[in-house]
Amino acid sequence: MKALLYKEFKLSMHYMCYLFIALFPLMILIPSYPVAIGFIYILACYPVLFLGANKGQQSNDLLFSTLLPVRKKDVVLARIFTVLFMQLAFIALMAALLPLAIYLQNSLVAAAIAKDPNATGPVTPGLPLQAFGSVVGIAIVGYALADLIFFPIYYKHGKSIVASTLCTILGFLVYLSIFTLGLPYAIPGYNATLSIWWVQIIVVGGGIIISFLIHLLTYKVSAKRLELVDF
Repeated sequence: MKALLYKEFKLSMHYMCYLFIALFPLMILIPSYPVAIGFIYILACYPVLFLGANKGQQSNDLLFSTLLPVRKKDVVLARIFTVLFMQLAFIALMAALLPLAIYLQNSLVAAAIAKDPNATGPVTPGLPLQAFGSVVGIAIVGYALADLIFFPIYYKHGKSIVASTLCTILGFLVYLSIFTLGLPYAIPGYNATLSIWWVQIIVVGGGIIISFLIHLLTYKVSAKRLELVDF
């Protein structure tokens, strides 16, 4: 497994994946931008990663991996770990920028009130920055569901990049929109409840547990499908 992970980070991951991880967390600093929407951009790394590290061209990475003296299910597990690394690194960088984002938001609100005492400053659609922990918990489950869509579709034939990517992004977008944009408008007090610190801890903790169980299912289904692929 250690050798497979080394191959993943040294050969399979295109530099664009690292660029996406480094740049897209900065979207949290955009005033009035829905904080939850930023999480979707890491999914754009999937086609780059699965197409291989040859400037986005097919490099037969999966065939090469299965020809190595390793079990096929370990190939799947290594790729799941790689994707989890991208997701967690993305979330960590966004969390590191959260204090600055809140500071900028408060500064804009203060400037707006200074000009007009009746102003409230820019309004962010959906969950506010103060509910970032809840957004993370929701996003973690969303990523797990996205992987449950992507991996089984891809490993069924080992080449369904377009279909798996489109289904994954669409599914994640619908899920995230419901929990972070739709419900705040449908349920009174939704934002305030998810902004409470202990509620955020529960949401994150529950998200981690659910994500682990879903990824376990993803691994079992994907590994079983890859075993049946004849290259």
